Amino acid sequence: MSEVSGKKIMNEGGKSIVALMTALMAAIFAFQLNASMLSPALATMQNELHTDSSQIGLTQTVFFTACAVFSLFLPRLGDLAGRKKVLLGMLILTAAGCVVSALAVNVPMLMVGRVIQGVAGPIVPMTLIMLHNRVTDDTRYAKLMSILTAVNGGIGGVDAILGGWLAGTFGFRSVFWFMVVIAVIAIVLVLVFADESHAAETPRMDWPGVFSLCVAFLMAYLAINEIEKLVKANWLVVVGEIVVAAVFFVVFWQIEKRAKAPMVTTHYLKQRRTWGLLLTTLLTMTGVFAIMNGIVPALAQDAKFGVGMSASVVSFATLTPYALIGLAFGPVAGVLASKFGYHKVLRAGLLVTVIGLLFGIYVCKVPSIWALVVLSVLLGVSYAGTVNIMLNGLGVVLSPADNTGYLPGLNAGGFNLGSGLSYAVLYAIMNAFSTPTNGTVGYMASMVGAVVLLALAYMASLLIPLHGDD
Repeated sequence: MSEVSGKKIMNEGGKSIVALMTALMAAIFAFQLNASMLSPALATMQNELHTDSSQIGLTQTVFFTACAVFSLFLPRLGDLAGRKKVLLGMLILTAAGCVVSALAVNVPMLMVGRVIQGVAGPIVPMTLIMLHNRVTDDTRYAKLMSILTAVNGGIGGVDAILGGWLAGTFGFRSVFWFMVVIAVIAIVLVLVFADESHAAETPRMDWPGVFSLCVAFLMAYLAINEIEKLVKANWLVVVGEIVVAAVFFVVFWQIEKRAKAPMVTTHYLKQRRTWGLLLTTLLTMTGVFAIMNGIVPALAQDAKFGVGMSASVVSFATLTPYALIGLAFGPVAGVLASKFGYHKVLRAGLLVTVIGLLFGIYVCKVPSIWALVVLSVLLGVSYAGTVNIMLNGLGVVLSPADNTGYLPGLNAGGFNLGSGLSYAVLYAIMNAFSTPTNGTVGYMASMVGAVVLLALAYMASLLIPLHGDD
């Protein structure tokens, strides 16, 4: 490589790409810690705030709900008001939310803090859009994008381990203060090293469209949360929330048809780049998320039908290998995407995920620690290290120049809806087939259900166009 071409790689637009990547990575760390670092600290939070597990669990629910809602429109606001400006605002509010949570004297105050922290929800798509604006070469972008997105699956499990140590040693408040420090570092790095950018056109924000879409999404999300309770679910509430969601989506569609500068034109909503990608993301998340975050850890801890591991070490056989291999393989997937294209790598990842889930059926039948580790590694490579990254990348590269934020934002909503739906669907399947004397069949049935969903996701991926104008 010549000196001139080397300088071009390192200094597109006048500032070092390495410096920009460092700033964007810090911003993603700030979000990821909010999402994953608290998991091992929940029991400590419950004790120190003198409450019960359901109330602490609700604080997690409101955080992820806020993440989902903010993801719908903040990327589009970044297009119009300035992506760097909006990202800085998100990071500042995230830090403020962490301070509120650290100072919380009761659960309601903690919930307020977690809602404010939810502003960080769309940080990953925002950073990918900013990177794409700076790095226009598709091959180079695929490689760099994969490095950023790989962190989205968890920072190799280290974040959870550190969170548990901080909470156990200094109390749960120390976890939030650590998040504040990382957020402040991210603010400084983004302020210094990121460039400001906008969409090709910058009309006023379509706030009526934003409001109606957010209400529709929120109602659908709350309906899924209620469905997750299964036999304890209030089905009248579920039906009411679904009806409200449908009504507000119709309102959103009518607003977008008539608005001079809509949040998303109905022309884009009708295109395969929108509904093809969103359908693939929704089906993929529904098929995978609860497997690795719920069912596999449950199998590992099940003393009667599983391995019987303790809660303190179960992550080392399940989530840690999954996160570490996903983090390590992400850049490899980016290189493959730069050579063979996002679509082929996505479909290869989906196929390997199906193979992993088929192996998961065997693991349910003959559970062992080593089989759980192999399953975690397989799904870490195929989903966390490949499919997740390709779906995020496609949300950016398929977006139109005049509205780069709408598809990554809606896609983030698809990730969130799918993760909630995953628990509702796969746990319903598992419980339907489980019996007091044979829980193995229930675990196997959930894997079969996941295989079916991933097969549907593969077929949906065939609908994603190669180019954004299809």
